[in-house]
Amino acid sequence: MNEPENHLFYLKRCVELSVLARKSGNTPFGALLVGPTGEILLEQGNIEITESNCTGHAETTLMEAASKKYSKAELWACTLYSSAEPCAMCAGSIYWGNVGRVVYGISETRLAELTGADEQNPTLDLPCRVVFARGSKPIQVIGPVPEIEAEAVAAHAGYWG
Repeated sequence: MNEPENHLFYLKRCVELSVLARKSGNTPFGALLVGPTGEILLEQGNIEITESNCTGHAETTLMEAASKKYSKAELWACTLYSSAEPCAMCAGSIYWGNVGRVVYGISETRLAELTGADEQNPTLDLPCRVVFARGSKPIQVIGPVPEIEAEAVAAHAGYWG
């Protein structure tokens, strides 16, 4: 798998994807899939609003595409990066898709502070580590990554009511 010093590079791209998602009329979240040698395989922003798809989160949409393109063995050697901690739904799609490692920028707790009671993002207090721990495979989780927090938070500035 790719080296840890590259985490910021990929997380910065996730933040860029979250900004693009916001500009396209969606909530500001982005994710990407990185192969074992460091190549970006897929990128995705949220599409839940413009596609009228309640499961249109960046990670779940990315996993739908990834599972059609790569085998479970190939996905186990990959890393999914996300601007924010994957929610329970997205963690489930990552688990079932068989990605071996997840790296995220800001935690679900920090996200809840940003979104407040906004009905567009009724956050669950269910960390992805807890979801993965209930499964039968050891998905590695790295995050939150403090060095990206300011950029990830800035993508949400003024969005939530």
